[in-house]
Amino acid sequence: MDVVMLSRLQFAATVFFHFIFVPLTLGLSVLVAFMETRYCQTGDPVWKQHTKFWGKLFLINFTLGVVTGITLEFQFGTNWSRYSEYVGDIFGSLLAIEATVAFFLESTFLAIWIFGWKKLSRKAHCACIWLVTLGGNISALWIILANGFMQHPVGYTINAAANRAELASFQDVFTNGYAWGMYAHTVIAAWALGGFFVLGVSSWHLLRDNQTEFFKRSFKMVAPWTFIMALLVAFTGDIHGKDVAKTQPAKLAAMEAHWETQKAVPFHLLVVPSTDEEKNAVEAISIPNLMSFIAYGDPDAEIKGLKDFPKEDRPPVGPTFWTFRAMVGLGMLFLLLSAWAFFTRKNETFNRKLLTGLVYNIPLPYLALAFGWAVAEIGRQPWIVYGLMRTSDGVSPLQTTQVSISFVAFIILYTVLGILDIYLLRKYAIRGPEGSEG
Repeated sequence: MDVVMLSRLQFAATVFFHFIFVPLTLGLSVLVAFMETRYCQTGDPVWKQHTKFWGKLFLINFTLGVVTGITLEFQFGTNWSRYSEYVGDIFGSLLAIEATVAFFLESTFLAIWIFGWKKLSRKAHCACIWLVTLGGNISALWIILANGFMQHPVGYTINAAANRAELASFQDVFTNGYAWGMYAHTVIAAWALGGFFVLGVSSWHLLRDNQTEFFKRSFKMVAPWTFIMALLVAFTGDIHGKDVAKTQPAKLAAMEAHWETQKAVPFHLLVVPSTDEEKNAVEAISIPNLMSFIAYGDPDAEIKGLKDFPKEDRPPVGPTFWTFRAMVGLGMLFLLLSAWAFFTRKNETFNRKLLTGLVYNIPLPYLALAFGWAVAEIGRQPWIVYGLMRTSDGVSPLQTTQVSISFVAFIILYTVLGILDIYLLRKYAIRGPEGSEG
């Protein structure tokens, strides 16, 4: 492999490992904040017990996530220095705001929340976890605004003398509609993941009749939230998909394995693309006009086919297509599971098949989020900044052996951290709340 591919694989590996931690941090922080709010309102000690139990799992995940996030950002200077030189005036300012404002807000009030149980009033302590939640979700906003610029660059001007892009309008960068669509879809998916995590852990204990009343309360509280979030993930995904159709038509064509430009394009439920032959080997169960309607809100709209893009400007069709289909398929599963949980949450006893399904479902939202990011990033290729800078032009002038060594080192480090996170989460999730014998 050349330096470009190795650097891409290294960045992909570190991103996906880091993303083991991020969505649960975002999703669980909101739910813990709701639980402490209920404690603050009612004074019910069971809600305090909920806050501490789920808060402990949140803290484990947050702590390990910080480590992976810090090392991830170093790669912009080590492996992608030419990219940083070219768009650092824009990209760097967004990351700086994330670090100096959002992350410090989150980490500062998290420390106060951890050590302030006996030192703060009930309301002040509850306010701290809400500020932690706010900081985490604002942090995600600045990261996604930076990525949104890479997907749909706005608010810049080219300084020909310096040979770089420079910030021309911070307002345009901040209000980038493409980035806000990504943010809504990603963060709501993280909130849904947090809900499924709570449902899954609660289901594990309910199947074993351990602390039944405690975990019934968790289940009943989170089931409506998770169902609503699953619906909103589908809704925001549809809106963002229309942004993709307008701004990145080659990505849309790759996502749907659409080869020929045509109007009134049907949607094929069963498709097997053949990249070498530039056609689909299988197209079955077609719904007339549906792809045009999904992409543009017009059943007769024209969709540009992959053959109308130069080969050097096409995204890899196979990975983009299959990860997109996997993401959508998992999204449908989440809707079914969350609806089942929502409509049966008030039953005296829960269906054991549902509980078992929710336990096995715990890792699937992580996969769905990873597939979504794969669609976003692979589908943007061959551009590191869409239409502005090719990925091959952004890599650092390194030797293949240098990248290979760091790649292996990152894989080892991140694997250890990932295993540690899973081990600790599993250990304390199975142990149950304080006072439990399970």
